[in-house]
Amino acid sequence: MDKREKLNAMEKMLRELDDIVNSQTSLLKKVAQLEAENINLGNSLLEKQLPEIHSKADDTLNVAKTLKEEFTNLTNKFIKDNKLDEVISEA
Repeated sequence: MDKREKLNAMEKMLRELDDIVNSQTSLLKKVAQLEAENINLGNSLLEKQLPEIHSKADDTLNVAKTLKEEFTNLTNKFIKDNKLDEVISEA
């Protein structure tokens, strides 16, 4: 795999990480909505289980955001180290 192919793969992975962050954000919103709706319903099963889902989804979101940030930095370093930014700007 040459440097350009590696960069393309890294950029694809960054888009997929972004999708994961967006999906987790959406999941958190849905869980929060269920928690709010359950305030009126008062279902004890939902009261017990939804906070656990919320907590785990929030943890996953934080991990995904951190990973995306770190991988973005790694990708930017790869671009700089291999002078691929010059190729990108000339194209």
